[in-house]
Amino acid sequence: MVILGIIPARYASTRFPAKALVDINGKSMIQRVVEQARQALSLSRVVVATDDERIRAHVADFGGEVVMTSLHHQSGTDRCQEALQQLGVQADYVVNIQGDEPFIQPRQIDMLTSVLDGVTELATLVKVIDDPQTLQNPNTPKVVLSATGEALYFSRQPIPYLRGQPLDAWLASHTYYKHIGLYAYRTDVLAQLTQLPPSLLEKAESLEQLRWLENGYRIRTVITDLDSHGIDTPEDLETVKQLVSR
Repeated sequence: MVILGIIPARYASTRFPAKALVDINGKSMIQRVVEQARQALSLSRVVVATDDERIRAHVADFGGEVVMTSLHHQSGTDRCQEALQQLGVQADYVVNIQGDEPFIQPRQIDMLTSVLDGVTELATLVKVIDDPQTLQNPNTPKVVLSATGEALYFSRQPIPYLRGQPLDAWLASHTYYKHIGLYAYRTDVLAQLTQLPPSLLEKAESLEQLRWLENGYRIRTVITDLDSHGIDTPEDLETVKQLVSR
């Protein structure tokens, strides 16, 4: 099984421009992501896919593999597909590793890839929510699972709604899951996804994975006990720096 790790890293982030290059206690964010991903035992290769010469040069300087991709991609999924085409290699799966997750755990990647059997179309990670703030945070997508562990729906709202119960009792009454944005795509499915137009549910929630569900693709989930610390804003960066210092 050949599994490629691709790290999309664009420069012009709306909320935090150039965040891939920010320093986190002596190393850039993108370097930390690459180093963590390289420790995953299941990945045959780790490649950064960027749209900016500054990121390309920086990755090359610390010895990472990098390809230049279009400025006009709407998602990391599209960028992963172009990178795969540029690399020109035969692979069974691509793992999309978020470029703003500097402390992604190698074990999380290996847990995800453990379910890639050639039949699985898509896979992603989820984690049990254990605090009310996360449950109510619209920046943390939630996911409902089927009895077989496939994703039924993703939402920025807590789902399901527990009728007749006060909000502060929901976590004690039901197991809620948050989505961790690590994706694995079977390569033939990846090519198909990039041809799909944006869907109604995707536009409503601003969650790309809803496009896949609306078009009939099946997303297998893997439950992890390891958390993630994505960096979307400068405030997130300060929080992560404090975690590193501790």
